[in-house]
Amino acid sequence: MNYKAFLSAALLFAAVACTDKKPEMTAEKNASTNPLLMEWSTPFGTPPFDLIKDEDYFPSFETAIANHNVEIDAIKSNTEAPTFNNTIVALETSGADLTKVAGVFYNVESANTNDSLKAIAKKLAPIMSEHNDNIKLNAELFAKIKTVYENTDRSTLDSEDIRLLEETYKTFVRAGANVQGENKSRLKEINSRLASLSTQFGENLLAETNDFELYITDEKDVAELPANLRTMAKEEAEARGHKTGWAFTLQRPSINPFLQSSTNRKLRKQIFDGYAMRGNNDNDHDNKAILEEMVNLRLEKAKLLGYKSHADYVLSDNMAQNPHAVYNFMDQLWTPALNMAKEERSALAAKMKADEVKGTFEASDWRYYVEQVRAERYNFNEEETRPYFEFTAVRKGCFMLATKLFGLQFKERNDIQKWHKDQQVYEVLEEDGSHLGIIYMDFFMRESKRGGAWMNEIRAQQNVDGFVTPIVTNNFNFPPPTADAPSLLSFSEAQTLFHEFGHGLHGLFSHVKYASLSGTNVPRDFVEFPSQVMENWMSEPEILKMYAKHYQTGKVIPDEMIKRMNDANQFNTGFGTVEYMAAAYLDMAWHSITEPNTTGANEFEKAEMDRIELISEIIPRYRSTYYAHIFSGGYSSGYYAYQWSEVLDADAFAAFKEVGILDRDLAAKYRKMLSLGGSKPGMELYKAFRGKEPAIEPLLKKKGFVK
Repeated sequence: MNYKAFLSAALLFAAVACTDKKPEMTAEKNASTNPLLMEWSTPFGTPPFDLIKDEDYFPSFETAIANHNVEIDAIKSNTEAPTFNNTIVALETSGADLTKVAGVFYNVESANTNDSLKAIAKKLAPIMSEHNDNIKLNAELFAKIKTVYENTDRSTLDSEDIRLLEETYKTFVRAGANVQGENKSRLKEINSRLASLSTQFGENLLAETNDFELYITDEKDVAELPANLRTMAKEEAEARGHKTGWAFTLQRPSINPFLQSSTNRKLRKQIFDGYAMRGNNDNDHDNKAILEEMVNLRLEKAKLLGYKSHADYVLSDNMAQNPHAVYNFMDQLWTPALNMAKEERSALAAKMKADEVKGTFEASDWRYYVEQVRAERYNFNEEETRPYFEFTAVRKGCFMLATKLFGLQFKERNDIQKWHKDQQVYEVLEEDGSHLGIIYMDFFMRESKRGGAWMNEIRAQQNVDGFVTPIVTNNFNFPPPTADAPSLLSFSEAQTLFHEFGHGLHGLFSHVKYASLSGTNVPRDFVEFPSQVMENWMSEPEILKMYAKHYQTGKVIPDEMIKRMNDANQFNTGFGTVEYMAAAYLDMAWHSITEPNTTGANEFEKAEMDRIELISEIIPRYRSTYYAHIFSGGYSSGYYAYQWSEVLDADAFAAFKEVGILDRDLAAKYRKMLSLGGSKPGMELYKAFRGKEPAIEPLLKKKGFVK
């Protein structure tokens, strides 16, 4: 998933300093001693992580915010007539210290947190919101922006200048610049409360995920599990203080293979229920009341801004534009996906019955029997492919693909400091050897890291006062190496590496003037497109043979295994689509309400799942109480975007299939589209690349919904 939205939100909610000192004096004092504020004499201006301590963060925010306030005051108090340069560009380039500090803090806090960083994040949340409001709701500043917006001769600006002007004006209006009086005060209260609730939601989820363990002491209950999973579970048990036994967790590299391979139904149900009930256990980490308050506050805010619902507010700035368009799109896929999932359920239940297992087929049985049916129908066992997806090999596969398509080179830089020892850092170079950017890659799961996978930026590309190259990150939660074997990935985990690398390329390819329009600063329903395109390449036989090599023998993955794997992966497409779309419908349901919700979280969720007739053997990919994308990330009213972007990626890859999947000319056109970031509307960019709007047929065919 793309977590730049998370960082962008953090930057928007940047903190205001509560100090009686003069900003200039504070900045001078702190900049000379605080490594976050110093000028970094490091390779390519990368953060000096070896010098930064937890206690440096909050003072650096205070100073950076004070400096930002001085810059904003200078724009407001300028006695010259407002112009594009002295107002719009000045605002765009203000807050450089704050962007720099936040770019480090929020990346580290999400990937390697601790009690100190969590406390800082919680303390910053309402302050950050206040600072954002003090800018976006400032009447004097908005008056200048409005004057420039209404009176500037557009013929004197280039296309990117015009885009910045229009986006700046729109951003202030959407933030509530036109809201007056008590409503403006209430808007500030809502923003502050939402920031705090979002932070608490994420903390609760991390705690619930880390606290759970399925501890097993009887060897017969792990005898049939894959060897690498047993080793990882044994090491986890030791790390948790057990002298013997095996501990399984809710991290995907632990729970997913357990559900796929454990023959013990009772244990499968125990760990499945642990996952499905996170944030829903009536304890100190319960998220029900938090999310219930959040959806009502979001609705209230939307109405203050003149919208019927939060979804109407969010989608007015996306490609979809309104909830009706989203529902219409999802409804086209839902029925065929659900019908396929029902066919899959019948096959799985029949297999369970054939195995003479008593009881009713349940959600916790699904993944186990998928593997059984795949083995029976396709002679396929996912474990036999893991040795070909050693994480280093998959990472090399991403790099080789980027070299084949775009001529990129990747040079590991051991002289660049990291925030965790497991990270790898690469300089990305053009075909001619010139510097393009830096990518940090953080592969393995740990308790200090958020769940899932994401891309982010430490520094965005821009070219206002000289070209600034991007620094991006990829973050994963892969199984760490064990004493017996390196980190071996499942097919879906390998797919995730290609996915996030696609986001990374989007950030690295950026070549625009303004940071706010660079990289992944695009509509939510466009941002997943470049990442999902990469998934298409990774399973193509031609590409697999470039990187999928047995970690022990070095042998290339055999053709017959590729065929069996790709055929087997087509089975369960209905489940994958339904699981995802149920979560997308749930997101839209929460945020399409037009009156305050008085229904409890569980009851609301059940009503929506009943409405779409979700079968009981499948739960939404994210239930409400652990739906981090929409309650502690930036995807509210936007989770549908993955499927929307899948239409784009299927159509785009069809173009490559037509001319050759490694065609350099088409790859150059694709790169050009990504390089423009948000400097043009998403559909305009896509049509310039493809020559037409995307068709849904390639996606339907890809999923097997049509022949």
